[in-house]
Amino acid sequence: MTPIIQTIMLHRKQVDVLRLDKMTPGGIGNKYYKLRYNLLAAKEQGLKSILSFGGAFSNHLHALSAIGKQEGFQTIGVVRGEDDPDNPTLQDLRNNDMHLHFISRQDYRQKNDASFIRSLEERYGSFYLLPEGGSNSLAVQGCREILQGVKQDYNHILVAVGTGATVAGIVATPELTSRVTGIAVLKGEDGLSEVVQKFIEPYEINTTWDISFRYHLGGYARYNADLMEYIRNIRDENELETDPVYTSKVVWACADMLEKNEIRQDEKVLLIHTGGMQGWTGWNYRFRIS
Repeated sequence: MTPIIQTIMLHRKQVDVLRLDKMTPGGIGNKYYKLRYNLLAAKEQGLKSILSFGGAFSNHLHALSAIGKQEGFQTIGVVRGEDDPDNPTLQDLRNNDMHLHFISRQDYRQKNDASFIRSLEERYGSFYLLPEGGSNSLAVQGCREILQGVKQDYNHILVAVGTGATVAGIVATPELTSRVTGIAVLKGEDGLSEVVQKFIEPYEINTTWDISFRYHLGGYARYNADLMEYIRNIRDENELETDPVYTSKVVWACADMLEKNEIRQDEKVLLIHTGGMQGWTGWNYRFRIS
């Protein structure tokens, strides 16, 4: 896949952005890489259905429904919470022929329990099981290919972190020596670094990496007026559209780190735009903002 790189100005410095949103089918970004080898595994196992988990505005379920339909799979989304016919994300899932199975937030906590999975198999038959967010070892394998074709002369690479597979794949990129910083979009440091460390254990690692928890603004899909204004400024000044959950916080974090000299002006920096632009539709519906 040919890299598409856009150069923007942040805090009086040129910064490159790898536009996965422009490089991947349907603009699904990093989800393409996370799903690629999982879909191949499902085909090799002769399975016709793929089941996964997510919230009512899940980018992961949205991407799975689209690419699953394209590849001829029946997809099943186990959704946390109640149905809302007006939710545009759920409408898209249905338009992509994903079967939606709604469960309470309490039951959703059982998503990793073997007995709960067996109950789903009794209801839907055999399926390929994808964890919430699509993060597993095959997702990491796919994300190791994100930087293919990108000249490896960057001092610092920044990417959003949700469930950990994407940043793990970047860290495990063959022969990569750039420092990698993951920008967490979830509140709470408990276990995320350990998850990433476990993902990268099978690989030879030549880089240093860390995860910053300073920019989540209180958790997943949280925001404030400053971030909204910043997103508009980045769009107007750099012609760069970012999603409200992931990449916007990465750009914001990079500018702040430059201002604090945590990233030096003489360093060559790459930000990874992980896609998820469809998330604006659900975001505007959820928060009634534009």
